[in-house]
Amino acid sequence: MLFRASAKTVAVMALDGSLFLHLTENFVHMHGYRPGTSEARSWERSIPVLAAALNDAGLGDVEVMLEYSLPLNSKRADVVLAGVHPATGEPSYVVVELKQWSQALPHEDDLTLCHVDAYAHPVLNPIEQVRRYCEYLVNFNGAVSEHGHRVAGVAYLHNATEFGVAGLREIERDGKGLLFTAERRGALLDHLRSRLSDRHPGAGAADELHAGVTAPSKQLMSVAAEEVRERTQFVLLDEQQVAYRMVLNAVENAKRADRKEVVIVTGGPGTGKSVIALQLLGELYRRGIAALHATGSQSFTKTMRKVAGARKREVQDLFKYFNSFMTTEKNSLGALICDEAHRIRETSANRYTRAAHRTGRAQIDELIDVAYVPVFFLDEHQVVRPGEMGTVAEIKAAAAKRGIPCHVVPLDSQFRCGGSDAYLRWVVRLLGLEPGGPVVWEPDDRMHLLVADNPQEMEAFLQARRAQNYGARISAGYCWRWSPEPKPGDPLPPDVVIGDWTRPWNLRGDRAVSGAPPAALWATDPAGFGQVGCVYTAQGFEYDWSGVIIGPDLVWRGDRWVTDRTASKDPVFKRSTPDADVDRLIRNTYKVLLTRGMVGTVVYSTDRETQDKLRELVGADRHVTVTP
Repeated sequence: MLFRASAKTVAVMALDGSLFLHLTENFVHMHGYRPGTSEARSWERSIPVLAAALNDAGLGDVEVMLEYSLPLNSKRADVVLAGVHPATGEPSYVVVELKQWSQALPHEDDLTLCHVDAYAHPVLNPIEQVRRYCEYLVNFNGAVSEHGHRVAGVAYLHNATEFGVAGLREIERDGKGLLFTAERRGALLDHLRSRLSDRHPGAGAADELHAGVTAPSKQLMSVAAEEVRERTQFVLLDEQQVAYRMVLNAVENAKRADRKEVVIVTGGPGTGKSVIALQLLGELYRRGIAALHATGSQSFTKTMRKVAGARKREVQDLFKYFNSFMTTEKNSLGALICDEAHRIRETSANRYTRAAHRTGRAQIDELIDVAYVPVFFLDEHQVVRPGEMGTVAEIKAAAAKRGIPCHVVPLDSQFRCGGSDAYLRWVVRLLGLEPGGPVVWEPDDRMHLLVADNPQEMEAFLQARRAQNYGARISAGYCWRWSPEPKPGDPLPPDVVIGDWTRPWNLRGDRAVSGAPPAALWATDPAGFGQVGCVYTAQGFEYDWSGVIIGPDLVWRGDRWVTDRTASKDPVFKRSTPDADVDRLIRNTYKVLLTRGMVGTVVYSTDRETQDKLRELVGADRHVTVTP
C-alpha cells in the first residue's frame, strides 16, 4: 500500500495537502516513476470525500489503507478500510473503489461492462470490479482465506447522480459489491457503520491483514484440467475481465449476425493472457460452441494436452498448433483462441508439409479464416526467433484486407514476478528494451533479485528453496551446443559447461530419459531441475524461483551491451539473419528468461565485466547465501 493511517489522520492530512505529497513520494519509491496526472487528480478529489464520510459516520478510528496492493498482482484497490465488526467483534474489511464519473451507462449486451464518456472502449462495471477485488483478496490472503464473510466491497461514485448511474446497479446481488452515489451518502454511512464499529480502532485488524500469508499462486498448469472441464479457478480483474467479456460478446454477436470479428489481446509477461485464454476455452466448451486453443509452442501445447486432458481425450484435442489449419474449412469454428500469438510464422509450411499443401498462404490468414472469431493473445517483446511475425500491425492489416472488424484490448496489470511492476521495468531497462539505460535495483516487497558468483552457488541456493517446497529452475542463453538425445538408460550429456560445473540441456524429445522429463514438461515437472532450460522450453511458463545464466552472447562493454552472434549456438540464426535482428532477438530471449520467476530471480553471467556490472546494478549486499 502507499499509505496507511486512521480516517481521522487522513482527513487532516488531506486538508493541509501533506497526504498527497506522501502518496506521491511513496509511489515514486515503489514504482520508479511519478504517478500520472489523472491518478494524482483522483487522490486529491476522491480521498478527502471518503475521509469526510468516515468521520461523519463516527468512524474516525477506522484504519484507512490507500492504494492497497493485491497479492501476487500489480493491481491496487483504491482503499481498504480495516476495523472491527460491530456485531461479531471479528476483524472486518471494506474494499472501496472510488470513481469520479458523473454518469455511466451499462453495456447493452453485458451488464458487467459499462460505457463512460472518457473512455473509447467499454470498462468494467465498478460493482463487478470491487466484487472481484474482494474475491481475489479472499483467494490469496491467508488472513481472510477462511473468513470470506469478513470482506465486503463498495463502489463510491461521489460525483454521480442516481439517474446518471442507475443502470449499473442491476448487477448488485451481494455485500461484495454495492454502489453508492452522492445522493445516497446517508445510505453509505449506514452501510459502513454496519460493517465497522465506531468503538474500536482498526489498526489491529489492518496489521492482521497486512501480515496475512500470501497463498501459493494457483499456477496455470496445475489447475488447467479443472479450468477447462468444470469451473473457473482464477478471478479475472479489471481489463482481464473486460477482455474475457469482449471475446464472449464477439462470439455471440458473430453467431447472431453471421459475420466475423477479430479480437487482439496484448500484454507483457504475466498479465494473464493464458489464464484468460483457458477461461474462454472452458466457457465456450461449456456453452457448446466449437472452439480450439492453438499456440506455436510445442512445450505449451503438449503440457496443456497432458494436464488439461489427463482423463478425457476430447479435451486433449482442444489444443492445437498454429500450423494445424492449412486445410481446415473456413468458419468451421465459432472461435479460435491463439495463445502466444507473437510466435505466428510467415507460413505454416515446413519440411514435412506435402507439396500439394505448399500454397505459400500466410499463417495469419489461415488462423483468421478458420473461425468466426479468431482471438490473438500476444506480447510483441517476446519474439525470440527469426520469422516470428505475430504483431498487432500484421493482424490488423490481415483483418482490414478482408473488411473484418478488429478490436484491440490491452492488459496492463501483471501477475508474474510477484506482481512487481518495478522488477519488470528494471529488466527492460537492463536489456535496453526501453530507453534510459540500466538502473540500480531498488528492492520492493514483491520480488527478490539476487546475484550468484558462480553456477554452483546459484544451484545450491535454488536447491535450498526447493527444500522449502518452492519450485525452481535454471535456464540459460543458447550459448552451448545441444547434444543428440541419449539412449534410454544412458546418462544425460553435459552440454552446459562453465568451469568445473556441467549440466545437461533439457531434453529435446517427447519421452523421459534417465529420470529427466520430456521437453514439453521441463518447466512443470519437478524432475526438470536437473537440467538447464532454454528459452523455447521456458517461454510461456512460470516457476517460483528462477536462476538465469547470461552467456557470452550478451556482454557489457564500457557503457553498453554488446551482442556476439558468434557466441550463440541457436540454429535458428542463419547467416542471412541481419545483425540487428539477432541483437533484438537475443535481448528478447533474456527478457523471457528473466521474467519466469514468481518469487525471485538469481542471475549470473559467465563474463567477468558483465558480472561486475550485474553486481553494481543488483546491489552489493544482494548476493545469494547458502546455509550449510
